[in-house]
Amino acid sequence: MSNALIKTDFSFPQQQSLYHGKVRDVYSIAGKLLIMVASDRISAFDVVLPRGIPFKGQVLNQIASKFLDATADIVPNWKIASPDPNVTIGHLCEPFKVEMVIRGYLTGHAWRQYKAGKRELCGVPMPEGMVENQKFPEPIITPTTKAEEGHDEDISREEIISSGLVSRMEYEMLENYTRALFQRGTEMALGKGLILVDTKYEFGKKEGKIYLIDEIHTPDSSRYFYAEGYQERLARGEAQKQLSKEFVRQWLIENGFQGKEGQTVPFMSDEFVTSVSDRYIELFENITGDPFLKSDISKVKERIEKNVIRFLESYC
Repeated sequence: MSNALIKTDFSFPQQQSLYHGKVRDVYSIAGKLLIMVASDRISAFDVVLPRGIPFKGQVLNQIASKFLDATADIVPNWKIASPDPNVTIGHLCEPFKVEMVIRGYLTGHAWRQYKAGKRELCGVPMPEGMVENQKFPEPIITPTTKAEEGHDEDISREEIISSGLVSRMEYEMLENYTRALFQRGTEMALGKGLILVDTKYEFGKKEGKIYLIDEIHTPDSSRYFYAEGYQERLARGEAQKQLSKEFVRQWLIENGFQGKEGQTVPFMSDEFVTSVSDRYIELFENITGDPFLKSDISKVKERIEKNVIRFLESYC
């Protein structure tokens, strides 16, 4: 457990800034490159939990890297190289201040809103008479603001455009990219016996061009159900067998934590941490179809620093 990568504070050549996100440590290099280090931190309800999850960063980075490569024909993306199991290096873009959330099924946050009696999410209507985990007639896009700290907030398409967060023309492009990426992710998941339930995408601009940035189709940004048995479980009103971070959220809820003021994160035992790590590895192997090869984490920071510096020396 002690080898989980909790935080990095490197000083790379031509480094201009360092930002510690909820999960990633992001380095800006020479005003043109971004080094994104996927840590083993885990967040839920927009709160970083007190213990890291071994190999989680490697899982996230390698899944995202695979899907960035597999969707580059749909939209240009920021990735240039992945010189280390926990690292992606790519183009430095100016991020749009919204996250494009797309939902194919009524679950998670959407279900909690629906169960509370709401029939509209982010200005998008949800049909009457639906049950938890049921497929929407068509996937719905429910964007959120991108908060640097605290909770992201639901926002409607028209609010985004009218507030000037994104122009109408560019927002329509983001919607089109989102639907096409979700369709590709859905097809790839079904090929592995999984259902891509919902996910989020982030976009940015560089020299007037829109890029897909950050991660894509990872268990931190996406939810997957097993396709086998989905209809039977739905008909019986049973919980779906899923591969996502939702089981962490449910564990927190059952232990009295939803990120609200005054609440305390429950104790995370070694057994629980190991189970979370195993679930992340399980998703990697299921969604990629590849065996997960655990990297050497005995000196993980030294390994990352060495690999990144080697890349920078060859690239710059």
